[in-house]
Amino acid sequence: MHKLPSIDFTNKKNLKPSSTSWLATALEATRALEEYGCFIAEFDKVTPELNDAVFHGLEDLFDIPIETKVLNKSTKPFENVLAYNKLVAELEEMVTRMVFETYGVEKYLDAHRKMVTYLCRGMKYRPPVENETNMGFVPHTDKDFITVLHQNGVNGLEVKARDGEWFSVELVPSSYIVMSGDAAMAWSNERLYSPFHRVTMNGKESRYSIAQFSFLEGIIETPKEFVDEEHPLLYKPFDHLKYLDFYNKEENRRLECAIRTYCGV
Repeated sequence: MHKLPSIDFTNKKNLKPSSTSWLATALEATRALEEYGCFIAEFDKVTPELNDAVFHGLEDLFDIPIETKVLNKSTKPFENVLAYNKLVAELEEMVTRMVFETYGVEKYLDAHRKMVTYLCRGMKYRPPVENETNMGFVPHTDKDFITVLHQNGVNGLEVKARDGEWFSVELVPSSYIVMSGDAAMAWSNERLYSPFHRVTMNGKESRYSIAQFSFLEGIIETPKEFVDEEHPLLYKPFDHLKYLDFYNKEENRRLECAIRTYCGV
């Protein structure tokens, strides 16, 4: 029976770079991304008030009729979402730094950070009606480098382990999912795992989630430190945004592993 590791990002001792606690947390996070491709992050930078505001806004976005929305204008559009994105980006940056340092490739971190751009996406999954399948979102891998996913109090996320077993992920409102995507898997020469995941709805409440994806504007190349006789190079350098264009073609969405088809050696 699989269970995702839960890692504490609320303890300031764990977040002081180069400290013993930081190194231990970094190793734990990296090993979780290797084994499961994701982990649960306990992260308290987003206040309950901001969290509630973001999800109330998300509910309004999906549930209020368009003719009502156009009547409401804000002097500070997206203010709550932008504040949320900035804080969640701090978590993504910490995890990325931890991964680079654990692998001893931190000399590439500055160049990596300069290429990062974010995409934030809000999602709603309604409960199934009678005689309808429980599937809320089909199995897929993320195409980015690192995803940070947050949800309201309704669970439904399922992850496929390396052994092929699907298992449910139980989250509390204060926790986040950090997940490695296809780009991270290729960059790390498959040290990191890009897991298939899906959403299954079988309750009576709607599930709202917000995902922040990190993409790189430029060429991603596997560091030489990941390549040796036991680990031959698996991926050619690739343009991340062009990979998205490739995947967005209908015929490529059905590929078992699009990143290997796109730039595998």
